Amino acid sequence: MNLNKENMRKYLWLLFVALSFQGLSAQRFVYVDMEYMFSQIPEVQRAQEELDANAMEWRTTIQNMMLSVDSAYKAFQAEQVLMTERMKAEKIQEIEDMERAIKVYQQEKFGPEGALFTQKDALLRPIQDKIYDEIQRYAEEKSYDFVLDRSASTMMLFGSDRYNKSDDILKRLGYTVTK
Repeated sequence: MNLNKENMRKYLWLLFVALSFQGLSAQRFVYVDMEYMFSQIPEVQRAQEELDANAMEWRTTIQNMMLSVDSAYKAFQAEQVLMTERMKAEKIQEIEDMERAIKVYQQEKFGPEGALFTQKDALLRPIQDKIYDEIQRYAEEKSYDFVLDRSASTMMLFGSDRYNKSDDILKRLGYTVTK
């Protein structure tokens, strides 16, 4: 009798699982590849070039500031034998202030809320919003239940190209697709 109850539980479990998957099969999934789409949009390349140029300029400024600190430190080492204790303390304070200024500048430019992040957001947000809005319209028109991003951190192990709608979205946005 106990064996029959156990078999019955297994059959009910299998029936539950089968019905669950049947419900999933009625939903329509497609995906896009945002990295690919960004690579096809000239405005994104121009924005990236601008960001790279600014970042290079800021890195050069930081390198120059570091060279100034290095020069000040070497000068201090060479002259410290001629300095009073008060002069040494002042020079050390000056060098430490220069080092702190570098750290502040780095945070202002490259920190999580720095100029690079702010500029990137300002340049790319309008393009992203345009793409997301078009994806939503496209999904609603085609009655898709889910649109996944292949380039995102979601776990997509395989996606058939016939379900990749990136080119469709790009064309609807007026961009020429190059493969």
